[in-house]
Amino acid sequence: MTSAARPNLLFAEFALLLMSIIWAVNYSVIKYGTSVVPPLAYNGVRIMIAAIALLAIALLWGGPAPARRDLLALLALGALGNGVYQVFFVEGLARTRAGEAALVVGASPALMALIGRLRGVERVDRRGGIGIALSMFGVALIVLSRAAAGSPSANASGDTGGSGGGSLAGDLLVLCGGVCWAVYTILLIPYTKRLSGWWVAALTIVGGSLILALVGGADIISVNWFSLTKNAWAAILYSGLGALVIAYLLWYHGVRVVGPTRTALYGNLQPLIALLVAWLTLGEVPTVWQGLGAATIVSGVLLTRIPASESS
Repeated sequence: MTSAARPNLLFAEFALLLMSIIWAVNYSVIKYGTSVVPPLAYNGVRIMIAAIALLAIALLWGGPAPARRDLLALLALGALGNGVYQVFFVEGLARTRAGEAALVVGASPALMALIGRLRGVERVDRRGGIGIALSMFGVALIVLSRAAAGSPSANASGDTGGSGGGSLAGDLLVLCGGVCWAVYTILLIPYTKRLSGWWVAALTIVGGSLILALVGGADIISVNWFSLTKNAWAAILYSGLGALVIAYLLWYHGVRVVGPTRTALYGNLQPLIALLVAWLTLGEVPTVWQGLGAATIVSGVLLTRIPASESS
């Protein structure tokens, strides 16, 4: 490695660590935000803010806009990956613990590997198959332990027991969102290989914002946005500009400098960081089942993401 390349690599590694922290903290931020703003309204506004910012970036640095056929395809994919997914995710997160939701979402890379294998776009060897099974087992531990414990009754806002509570329904909603995200990611792969990443990001977020505006339009209109506290607006801006714009810029830089595999490995830190942040900020004390689930999910994801040549 040349002396000139080393600072770039170190910066990329730092950027990816910061990306993981931003995304991990976002679970607790959304949990707080949806306690003061209806979940669909909160999500709809933050996605719209991100869409405007990413469109501006794409127009400045993304080069020529995609052809009409690609444009429509990206909007449709965005409706699934940033629309339907976000509805499941935010409604689920509003009903369960932030750390628990992060663990369920943490199995997404294994879901992607499984769906990619079924579609014939990704090869999965024996180790990868074991990794998928481990990740699914980890999610099952969390979901089934929640079912066995019983779900606390929901309060008027739809939350179940406040920041410290969780629910089977919330976990299952988040899991459904994870499946949507995995399908979306696999279908998006051909476009990421031949189109500008900025246009891919911008148009898929715009597609998602259209769905969220449709589904959450009534909630968005019902909120008196001028009466929200500074903390509520800070949460919305963090979730919109921080998690969906700044973190994506860091991710894109990481993919370009260190490659997709090492970038994905940093994403595996999110569930663990999210558990810690939720413990410190929301008082969500991790359970034994969450610890076991976290260990199996992370182990499984590592097995599915590290090529054989890197594990020897």
